[in-house]
Amino acid sequence: MSSARGPRLEFAVGAFLLLALASLLVLAIASTNNRFGFTTNTYELTARFSNIGQLRTQAPVRVGGVTIGRVAKIELDPLRFDSIATLAIDRRYHEMPIDTSASILTGGLLGEAYVDLQPGGDMESLQPGEEIAFTSPAVDLMQMVGRYMFSGPGGGDAADEATPPAPSEDTP
Repeated sequence: MSSARGPRLEFAVGAFLLLALASLLVLAIASTNNRFGFTTNTYELTARFSNIGQLRTQAPVRVGGVTIGRVAKIELDPLRFDSIATLAIDRRYHEMPIDTSASILTGGLLGEAYVDLQPGGDMESLQPGEEIAFTSPAVDLMQMVGRYMFSGPGGGDAADEATPPAPSEDTP
């Protein structure tokens, strides 16, 4: 009886291992977005920002909410001290107008930062390696909250000076 159970158990263990390896392969493919680095179907554009906030490499580049590329590299310009983001854009979108603007946005309150491109209306297209001229930096949420909290009505000296003094009871 144990001789018939041995091959079945070995087959079940082997099938389980094959299933585990197949699921790891699927996970590896899904995590690389089907890009293994063998071919490059992208072209690069650069964008200069005064503040990149929480933007990281491999962050999405989107147009109208649709991902069309990734942030390939982030560097600091040693002369102007601006951050330069290199964007790897899918070659299908090679007709990006030259007056396209780039902004760094955040998906939700605590979501990931991404680069949002707003295509312009110019007939001339950006060429690979060119810089996007119109950019707006990331918004620092904590800085905005701090400004709102400490500069609201009644919180500053200007608001106190604008209100006239209350009349005293001694004046006729």
